[in-house]
Amino acid sequence: MSERGKAAGNLVIVESPAKAKTINRYLGNEYIVEASMGHVRDLPRSRMGLNMDNGFEPEYIVMMRARKTVSHLKKLAKGKKGIYLAPDPDREGEAISWHLAYLLEDSGAKIHRVVFNEITKDAVIQAFKQPREIDRKLVDAQQARRILDRVVGYNLSPLLWKKIGRGLSAGRVQSVALKFIVEREQEIRAFKPQEYWSIHADLASERRDIADKRFKAKLDKIDGQKAEIKTEAQAKAIKEELEKAPFKVLSIGSKTRQRKPQAPYTTSKLQQEAFTRLGFSVQKTMVLAQKLYEGVDIGGEEGTIGLITYMRTDSVNVSEQAKTELQKFIVDTYGKEYLPETPNVYKSKKLAQEAHEAIRPTSAYRQPEKMAQYLEPDDLKLYELIWSKFVASQMKPAVDNVVTIEISASSRYVLRATGSTNVFPGYLLVFKDIAQLKKQKKEKSEGGEADEDEVSGELPPLNEGELLKLYEIINQQHFTKPPPRFNDASLVKWLEENGIGRPSTYAPTIATIVGRGYVLRSGGSFRPSELGEQVTKLLVEHFAVVMDTKFTAYMEEELDKIEDGQTPWVNVIREFYVPFEKDLAQAREKIKDMKREDKPTDYKCDICGKPMVIKWGRFGQFIACTGFPDCKYTRSMPTGFRCPEPNCNGDLIRLQSKNKRSFYGCSNYPTCRHTTNKLPSKEDEGAAAA
Repeated sequence: MSERGKAAGNLVIVESPAKAKTINRYLGNEYIVEASMGHVRDLPRSRMGLNMDNGFEPEYIVMMRARKTVSHLKKLAKGKKGIYLAPDPDREGEAISWHLAYLLEDSGAKIHRVVFNEITKDAVIQAFKQPREIDRKLVDAQQARRILDRVVGYNLSPLLWKKIGRGLSAGRVQSVALKFIVEREQEIRAFKPQEYWSIHADLASERRDIADKRFKAKLDKIDGQKAEIKTEAQAKAIKEELEKAPFKVLSIGSKTRQRKPQAPYTTSKLQQEAFTRLGFSVQKTMVLAQKLYEGVDIGGEEGTIGLITYMRTDSVNVSEQAKTELQKFIVDTYGKEYLPETPNVYKSKKLAQEAHEAIRPTSAYRQPEKMAQYLEPDDLKLYELIWSKFVASQMKPAVDNVVTIEISASSRYVLRATGSTNVFPGYLLVFKDIAQLKKQKKEKSEGGEADEDEVSGELPPLNEGELLKLYEIINQQHFTKPPPRFNDASLVKWLEENGIGRPSTYAPTIATIVGRGYVLRSGGSFRPSELGEQVTKLLVEHFAVVMDTKFTAYMEEELDKIEDGQTPWVNVIREFYVPFEKDLAQAREKIKDMKREDKPTDYKCDICGKPMVIKWGRFGQFIACTGFPDCKYTRSMPTGFRCPEPNCNGDLIRLQSKNKRSFYGCSNYPTCRHTTNKLPSKEDEGAAAA
């Protein structure tokens, strides 16, 4: 034990060494700060750990990896006046505190709970002036979630091992998330594209002073009805008519449009925009945010300090102190004209934890350019995203002047052109590339396309009634597209909108379904593996309640009620377990043992020449020699496409990199090293095997 540890009268315990290092600087010699390294007690890994006949009473044990840490903390706690438990301000943090209090209750020290939303000197000192008791309602909510997940996981996972293969798992939230991905893939396969055409005219005024300012107008109406062009023949006929028609300005409309800033980030919104703007996975975003929260050494008098507030939150609230500082920063930096007369107010979604704040910088005056020298490149990118969103949230809207011009072509056709110019940048001034932001159309977070009707940029100053010169009629063929596959951003959005999980669960949920091989990353999107589809099919058929989206969302609401003290945690577990137990008993009898059902193929073993069969493994189907165990040759399932390399008769097979991203390679590797990220179309291939 260090000399300071012996001399200090109080012990402070946080989760991580980085957080301990930061807080240690703010407290005097009367305190020693140590890290618990996360949870120290949990349910045993080797068995259920619940007394099902005695109100689901949990059996907690000190985790193997935490034994040395617990022993060290007990030694430090002896003789201390007070023990201050300072894990994160959420259910998990409260549960960690409760377990630590149980283990250290014999020390004789008075145990306190302290919480703070940001790791700055003022926030930490203030928290230690106002310690509180451990909130048992928060603990009960975390405990109920843990028990629910244990009941599901330790009953369904062994069933999957027995019927499909070892190493599989199922979970209350992860399995529903996987179901979303599988159902989306089924929609994509069933989708039949519909053809449609758009027609644009390349026009300009006949006036000499603006004749060089060409612009495009889109065909909007035919005979007074919305233009709907289904075939090439229709498009060709219309084009021929338009090429002969006179073009005349029918009307010019102008209006002012305000673009309002958005609220500062919640966890889900940060995860979504970090993916769409920065290309960060959900897991990476949370790792970087944790680092920014726990503390960064920025030198000078401040030293190590938390740069952002707590990063697991579904609230858009901001403290009055932070809001006041931000208003001053906006006036100092951009001018009084950019500050609204009354502060912008944002509403959190239903069931948000209003005690928390939104994710924001701990000081608006720590601009990203000032922090750049202290941060790694990716840390800086995320910090800039958080800082910009927060500062913009309390600025005036951007104001655009939007001009819409309707143009007639003969008596049958009306075309429309829309342009906009920014007359007041407002909150856009925060962002570096205002021009780019002005051009942005609908966000592509869902993988969708921007609205073709919207034409950005400035239109020439035309007059009503003037004739226009036609340069070209442009026909474009389009096909309706299937719904996009989920990616990190859209899956988090979907989970949140459907009430599945909470801010702390999104990242581990995605990590689990990818890590188990249920989902493959392909071109930035998630595609279910064959194993993932098979597991989902099995669970949907036999565990309808567990896989029901509304029921899963309902259980999340019940956990929130436990936290609010509205219902006992045991009641919630019992309500779930009674129907689940019946489904489980029936499933054990009805589910086929798929891993024993070998399917014959036309392939011969490359080593011994014996027939090969399709088998099930942890990551789905594969082909194995029937000569096992004498011959252990296996190969991946072919995709139905041949290797395109000349003089190679191999098949393209799906492979997976270390980071779980899928790609395709030749089955004749290493003789043939052909790889590709995308399979050819059936037209390119010529023909695909059935």
